[in-house]
Amino acid sequence: MTYPPEPWRLRGRMYVSVWALRRAELPRLPEGLARVFRPVTLAGRGLVGAAWVVYKPGGPLHYRELLSALLVRAGLRPRVSITHIWVDSVASRDGGRELWGIPKELAELEIGDDGPTTGTVVEGVIASARTPTGPIAGALIRTGRRLPGRWLVRFRVAQLLGGRLRTTRVGCRTTVGTAAATWDIDPAGALAHLAGRRPLFTLALPHFRMVFGSAAPASDGSAPGG
Repeated sequence: MTYPPEPWRLRGRMYVSVWALRRAELPRLPEGLARVFRPVTLAGRGLVGAAWVVYKPGGPLHYRELLSALLVRAGLRPRVSITHIWVDSVASRDGGRELWGIPKELAELEIGDDGPTTGTVVEGVIASARTPTGPIAGALIRTGRRLPGRWLVRFRVAQLLGGRLRTTRVGCRTTVGTAAATWDIDPAGALAHLAGRRPLFTLALPHFRMVFGSAAPASDGSAPGG
C-alpha cells in the first residue's frame, strides 16, 4: 500500500468558489449515486463548488489538488459528492480511490503563494492545472479580509466504492477570509459546465486542519449512511 491508512489528518490552505447552475447544467452523478441522491436546489438551481488546495508538510501527505463537487441530499440529509478531482501525488490518487471511491486523477498543478506575483500590477494567488492533453483550469484569486475566530465545519462525502455507497466523515477547523476569483476553464474540458461563468462567491481558508475519514470505515450498501 503506497498511501497511509485513514483517517488522513491534513493541514494546508484552500480557495473555494461556489456557482449556482440550472438543474440541466449540473454535472451528472454516477448511476449508483443518482438512485439515492438528488441535487440540492433552490429556485431550480443547484450548488457546485470548486477548490484549489495546498496540503502542507505536517500531515501524512503533502500535495496540491483541484476538485469540483456537487451538493446533494438523500431526503433531508445533505452530502457532498466529488465529481471531478486532480492531484499531483500518486499516493493521494491511489488512497482516494481505494479508501473512499474518490475519482482522483493525476495532473500538473501550480498554486502560488498569497502575495504579489512576479509582475508589478497583479497581486493574488495564481493557480493552474493541466494534464498531458491540455489545460483543465486556471484562476487568479485575490484574498480579502480575514473573518474573526476559527471555524469548525463538518460534512460527509458520498461516493461509490466498488459499486456500493460509501459515505466518509470530514471535519475541518479553519480560519476563513473573503476572496474574489477569476476562473479560466477549458470550455471543452471536464469542467466545461463552469466555463465562462462567474462564481457566486469565493472564500479563502488560509490555515486549516482537516480529518478525512475514520479509523473504522463502514460501507452503506445501497442506502444512504448516517
